[in-house]
Amino acid sequence: MLKQQLHNPQRIFGLDLMRAVAILMVLSSHCLWIYPESNSFIAQLLKLFGFLGVEIFFVLSGFLIGRILLQSYLKEDFSFSHARNFLKRRWFRTFPNYFLILLINILIAAIIGYKIESLWKYFFFIQNFNKAMPAFFPESWSLSVEEWAYIVLPLFLVLAGLFIKPKNKSKFFAILLVFLAVFSLWAKFSCYKNTLNINMDVWNTSLKAVVIYRLDAIFYGVLASWFYCRRHNFWKKNKSVFLVMGILCFLFITFGIGKIGFTPEGQNRFLYIAYLPIVSISISFFLPFLSGWKSEKSKLKNPIVFISLISYSIYLLHYSVILQLMKYFIPIEDYPMLQKHVFTFAYLLLTIILSYGLYIGYEKPMMDLREKSKK
Repeated sequence: MLKQQLHNPQRIFGLDLMRAVAILMVLSSHCLWIYPESNSFIAQLLKLFGFLGVEIFFVLSGFLIGRILLQSYLKEDFSFSHARNFLKRRWFRTFPNYFLILLINILIAAIIGYKIESLWKYFFFIQNFNKAMPAFFPESWSLSVEEWAYIVLPLFLVLAGLFIKPKNKSKFFAILLVFLAVFSLWAKFSCYKNTLNINMDVWNTSLKAVVIYRLDAIFYGVLASWFYCRRHNFWKKNKSVFLVMGILCFLFITFGIGKIGFTPEGQNRFLYIAYLPIVSISISFFLPFLSGWKSEKSKLKNPIVFISLISYSIYLLHYSVILQLMKYFIPIEDYPMLQKHVFTFAYLLLTIILSYGLYIGYEKPMMDLREKSKK
């Protein structure tokens, strides 16, 4: 079964590469939990990797669902039944793994004696809907953002269609996306104006990881899918230009922003309002090149596609389940550095093995069931 997936001609290698890079960035950043706190360049870079990895997932997810939604929207009148069918397929993809790992996290909390706040919210993806979420199952914040984006966009299309019958549905789709992006900027501005004590920790918990301020990260990916579908010649012709722009933007995000002589107020305003949209747009610039990278014949192909296939399982398992249990049963705080490296290697290897098991034994069968229900 795995061999068939690795050599599936419908897979786009460039997008598999994007997904694999994103999960490896997240995975490497959480290795920092094994080592003492450090302000070294490597440690700071790995922290940035963790942030960017999730942002890549957001934009890529929007790009993939955007093509599905746009094609459905243009074919016929987009109704609640179309929105329901879209959500059914997305939930078949995301719910089984999420709820299984949620239950495992609850069991782990019982084992280690950890008290869970607002547990019921995790079952409805509202643990971080409009404010900072509790410490339990921290990875789930991004799943809430994605699930609510999946709900908001198709329902918004349906509701807009009840009042407006556009002559050009394609342009109307794009206009709605721009409206949602502008609305999200306004929400970020409101958050900035209503936040008294601004610092990176507050930004990280009360804006970056809160659903109502982050839906646009998905919408930028959806907007990229509109260009892919409706302006494909432009998309394809300028893919190298966009790739260079994306690389330059990433260099600016990584090394250049700190060189700007912001006033403290200007820095905070930029961080709250502009920084996250700039990151999302920068990631979108890579999509024309990567979406056109259909296949790859080098020896790197199979490992990259393999990591891409199990990336969702890795994301859910690696931190709150595997690393937390390993650190609970093997307290390594006072271990010498060599043993920490061995621990890290064991952690990474165990994550790959268990994620592969979850994918083969549970995630893939659920996706197969989705395809059978479609028939």
